[in-house]
Amino acid sequence: MTAVWDYPDFDDHEGVHLIRDKSAGLTAIIAIHSTALGPAAGGARFWHYPEGARAITDALRLSRGMSFKNAMAGLPMGGGKGVILADADRTKTPEMLKAFGRAVESLCGRYVTAEDVGISEADMQVVATETRHVSGLPVGAGHAGGDPGPFTAMGVYLGVVAAAKRALGVDSMRDVHVAVQGVGSVGGGLARLLTKDGARLTLADVNAAKAEELAAELGAHVVPAEELLAVSCDIVSPNALGAILTEASIAALDAKVVAGGANNQLATREDGARLHARGILYAPDYVINAGGIINVGLEYLGQGDRAEVEARIARIPERLTEVWDESDRTSAPAADVADRIAQRLIGRG
Repeated sequence: MTAVWDYPDFDDHEGVHLIRDKSAGLTAIIAIHSTALGPAAGGARFWHYPEGARAITDALRLSRGMSFKNAMAGLPMGGGKGVILADADRTKTPEMLKAFGRAVESLCGRYVTAEDVGISEADMQVVATETRHVSGLPVGAGHAGGDPGPFTAMGVYLGVVAAAKRALGVDSMRDVHVAVQGVGSVGGGLARLLTKDGARLTLADVNAAKAEELAAELGAHVVPAEELLAVSCDIVSPNALGAILTEASIAALDAKVVAGGANNQLATREDGARLHARGILYAPDYVINAGGIINVGLEYLGQGDRAEVEARIARIPERLTEVWDESDRTSAPAADVADRIAQRLIGRG
């Protein structure tokens, strides 16, 4: 059996908590990467993994990404992640969610949870019955907080526009061809915003019917999920699960930009260098997709309203430009540059 600290993605994590509550049907992991800047913030993911080792890897990678994301977003928060292991039927019960809330509470504020893949705003309300350390709860008009998905989509949209201007030399998204992988809250929100700008869209999702429905609404084209990354287009936007940019998929890319909201898009560190070697502009995922954590982070901290959230999200293109400028100056891949900046911010540079 491999010890947690021997996993390739273990990065001097401050804590990796393995949780089991058999009576509630809960098996979960809470990984805390860093609390150097504040409590470790990051959503809880509800997902079925074919083996437990993959869930641990996901928790390690995602929590490290949250450390970097929160640092780059200028939030006084560290990075953590919750992973709730679902069975093959995705059975989710209030008892399971309450047990997860008790696990969060047992960490005494070192970890703050929120929505992620497979977890809804309503689920967070159940979790919140057992812990104070939760965000992404329903809020009144004008307040920070609530479902982070639309805020993530807005930040990704602004990043895509900035990437198009830099790589394509355009001041408008009209007729720019964007291939969007994943049409959930983030990918679907991004697609709607791009359609308003006159972009041409190709959509794909593992739920083909969902992609077809959105395509009919927006007048977009649909391809099978496994074909999306090879579509000939201007921009590829991954907005589903991570580790999809591999040696093989990067070789098949026919685009000038990769910019999307999925976490941990690079399967390995070397894949950032592969994108760079091909001359493909890459928007590091934890920089472009920070809108959601900005929203729920300010909610938890009680620092600002909806206007402050939107003002901070509007600065995402500036942070991307900082990364791209340093990449140009140093000839280093954008992914490596972003990591170096984030590591400095959390005191590990």
